[in-house]
Amino acid sequence: MDERKQKEYEKYVKSVTPTFNLWLQMLKAFFTGGIICTAAQGIYNLFESNGFDEISAAAWTLIIVILITVILTGLNIFGRIVKFGGAGALVPITGFANGIASPAIEYKKEGQVFGIGVKIFTIAGPVILYGVLTSWILGLVYWGLRVMRVV
Repeated sequence: MDERKQKEYEKYVKSVTPTFNLWLQMLKAFFTGGIICTAAQGIYNLFESNGFDEISAAAWTLIIVILITVILTGLNIFGRIVKFGGAGALVPITGFANGIASPAIEYKKEGQVFGIGVKIFTIAGPVILYGVLTSWILGLVYWGLRVMRVV
């Protein structure tokens, strides 16, 4: 009797386990990320061709890409893009913007402080924390090497 239940369970698990084509997923991610990066490069080129220097053009490009991502997240469109393109849509800047905007939008009904204020850094908080900590440690190492005149 146990063997029959085990076979039924295995059949059930196989029927509900999602299957995917790895090559198709990679192709979708490649094209999704490529489209996002090409659009960002187009925005950058537009700024540069209108007289902005490299740093200003890059800064404005980042601001616009983040703004577009947050707007698409708010309209529930970016989630569909991520579902289709997977990691390709989570190019670092768009993924980070989505990671901050999603919890804020999801928890806004709980209020400014206990909703948005508490939950906005749920995903991005650890990234910010470890980024700052790592930068601080590397800064100390660099300072130490400068003091020892290695660098």
